[in-house]
Amino acid sequence: MSARTHTRSRTPVAAGIGTRLPWWAVALPLIAFVALLLLIAGPGEAHATGADPALGRLLQQLQELLSR
Repeated sequence: MSARTHTRSRTPVAAGIGTRLPWWAVALPLIAFVALLLLIAGPGEAHATGADPALGRLLQQLQELLSR
């Protein structure tokens, strides 16, 4: 005698039901985004040697645009 297997029905689920995320699934990407934004926006006294000056100007203009 073989055991019966329980199968799920394939009915479509309404939007919003069963889509809860754990707190860390939202917090970790947010923390990573803020950390990268702070690294770009506030380079401090770091100076790159041999870097392309056009990239520096682009980052400076982006920082000025975001600080307005």
